[in-house]
Amino acid sequence: MQCRDAYPTRWPKFGRIGVSARPIRLLISDIDGTLVRRDKSLSDGVVAAVRRVLSAGIPVSLISARPPSGMLWIAQRLGLEGPIAAFNGGTVVMPDGRVVSQATLDPATAAAALARIDRAGVTPWLFAYGKWYARDRTNSNLGREKLAAGLEPIFDVDLSAHLDQADKLVGVSADHDLLATIEAETQTVLGKNATVARSQPYYLDITGPDANKGAGVATLAAAYGVPLSAVAVLGDQRNDLPMFARAAMSVAMGQAPEAVRAAASHVALSSEEDGVADAIDRYILPAIAA
Repeated sequence: MQCRDAYPTRWPKFGRIGVSARPIRLLISDIDGTLVRRDKSLSDGVVAAVRRVLSAGIPVSLISARPPSGMLWIAQRLGLEGPIAAFNGGTVVMPDGRVVSQATLDPATAAAALARIDRAGVTPWLFAYGKWYARDRTNSNLGREKLAAGLEPIFDVDLSAHLDQADKLVGVSADHDLLATIEAETQTVLGKNATVARSQPYYLDITGPDANKGAGVATLAAAYGVPLSAVAVLGDQRNDLPMFARAAMSVAMGQAPEAVRAAASHVALSSEEDGVADAIDRYILPAIAA
C-alpha cells in the first residue's frame, strides 16, 4: 500500500499544522483495526511509537468497543497511567481496573434492543456485570472475541434476565447487508435512548446514549484537562466518526472504509503495517511540536 495522505488536512477552526494550529496535547486511539493487528497482537513498533509520544510529555489514552477486561493489558504494556474508555466510552477505567464511571443501557431500552437483534441470521451477545453472555457455541467470531474481550463466553443463559446492568448488546452476523438494515431500523426505534453503530461490518453494537466515541473522547479530554481543540484521535471504523468530528485532528488507518478515510484529517498506513506508528511519526509528533 502506498504511504500517502489521501485527503486534504481539515482544520476548520485552527488552520493547518505549522501555520496556526494549536499543538496536540492528548492522543486517543481506538484498538481493534487501529492499535492492534487482525490477530489482536500489539506490535513492538506500535509500542515504541506510543512511548515516543509519552516521552514527549503527551498523555495517551484508549477508547474501544471492548470491555475493560480486553483493554487493561494493552494500557499496561504501553505504559499508560491515566483513564481509558471501554464500551465506546460508556465505562471509564484506570489501567489498574478501577472503575471511574459507568453508563449502562436503560433496562427497557436494552429489552427493545435485544428484540431487534434476536432474529434469524443474527447471534445476540450481552456484556453485563463484567461478563459476556453468548449464544451459538459454533459462531465463527467466538475465538476472535475471546482475544479481544479477555473473557470466556457464558452460554445457555436467558439474556432477557440480565438486562438491568447491560453495558453493551451486540448483534453478530456474517450477513453484512442484513446487519446494516438492522442498524438503521434499530436507530429509528431506539432513537436518543441508545447508541447504535457497527464497530465492525459483522458487529452491531448497542450501548447507552452517552456511550459513543464522540462523548467518550470529550469525557477523556476533560479528565486529562485538555480541550478538544488539542486532541488527536486514531480510528478505522464508522463508530469512530463521532470522535473524528469532535477532535482537532483525526487519522484513519489505511484499510478503513472510504467514508471513514474521507472524514479524517489524515490517512496512515493500515493497521497490519503499523498504521499507528506511521500516524504518530508523520502527523502526531509534528503536531505536538507545532
